[in-house]
Amino acid sequence: QVQLVESGGGLVQAGGSLRLSCAASGLTFSTYAMGWFRQAPGKDREFVAAISWGGGSTYYTDSVKGRFTISRDNAKKAMYLQMNSLRPEDTAVYYCAARRTFARVTGGLSPVDYWGQGTQVTVSS
Repeated sequence: QVQLVESGGGLVQAGGSLRLSCAASGLTFSTYAMGWFRQAPGKDREFVAAISWGGGSTYYTDSVKGRFTISRDNAKKAMYLQMNSLRPEDTAVYYCAARRTFARVTGGLSPVDYWGQGTQVTVSS
């Protein structure tokens, strides 16, 4: 049974930082590209960042470039999202996602094979 479990969300003031983690189990982690999506209240889920199976390729949506950094540790079966200079518009539920592919992540992560349950990030102004 595949499980993706996010952690690290919380409440932070604008300009602050958070580090999200995604712990994976039940899959051969190193054969999956991984990514983060988010969904704000009343909005569709949107892509945030992705990282290839080996970590050599990353891709970000324009609104987070230069502020967020995605990384992974295949030995620990974990993925991370370091979020700096947070803004109120970053407030959302953040989801971990996995897609089995060895391709570079040049345009996001689609389709997604597995989703996590989400972790809330709230940025106050």
